[in-house]
Amino acid sequence: MNSTVTLNNGVEMPLLGLGVYAPQHNNEVQQAVEDALELGCRLIDTASAYGNEREVGDAILASGVARNELFITTKVWNDDQGYDKTLRAFDRSLDKLQLDVVDLYLIHWPVREHRAETWRALETIYETGRTRAIGVCNYYQPHLDELVKTATVTPAVNQFEFSPYCYLPDELDYCRAKGIQPEGYAPLVRGLKQNDPKLVRIAEKYGKSTYQVLVRWSMQHGVVTIPKSVKKERIRANFDVFDFEIDAADFAEMNTFFDDTRIAWNPMEFL
Repeated sequence: MNSTVTLNNGVEMPLLGLGVYAPQHNNEVQQAVEDALELGCRLIDTASAYGNEREVGDAILASGVARNELFITTKVWNDDQGYDKTLRAFDRSLDKLQLDVVDLYLIHWPVREHRAETWRALETIYETGRTRAIGVCNYYQPHLDELVKTATVTPAVNQFEFSPYCYLPDELDYCRAKGIQPEGYAPLVRGLKQNDPKLVRIAEKYGKSTYQVLVRWSMQHGVVTIPKSVKKERIRANFDVFDFEIDAADFAEMNTFFDDTRIAWNPMEFL
């Protein structure tokens, strides 16, 4: 399996990274990012709403890893949407991250009254070269249909909740048809399914944890995957997924696990 994907503008993006949404553990985020970088992780996914962009920036500086080896994502939050507000929010994010350029800048949620102007701001930022790619989060087909009517830049990435329990193949197929790279958050379903007997049986077959099987399933779909943890050993385990492959029968079975379990809002509430 390739360890990177190529976005629609030619930028290379790691297939596996670290999510840092950890509102109860932001004091641990810097160490977690340093640990992940030490373990070989090169994709870090943060957001202004997470309140830890500065910790991520400090970790990047402390790590000694060359900037051009890293892929850093952040996002504009709902309260900061709109053209001018988004431009200011991006400046604040760059300042906190202590970077001149981010690799990917995303709209966090498709806020109805602001999303068109917010996307226009992202296009402006992209044109200035201060982000290498732009994209969206939590956009389903209706949001993307609306966006592409006025966008002059096709989103490079669409990040949405993705696990066997929140598996929407039509959304995946739509993104691929439009040349938009899918990226999945909450692949581990916050631990809610770690003891699902169906999943446990498959994990035992491969000598892996249920979490590792969930990460691998996402990756085998070609979806960029960002499991989150602030514990070094858990981060290490989440990245120990390149030495096995879920076979076709088990993969197909996992595709039937959908039960609409979500840890975030349903994007269809943002129509």
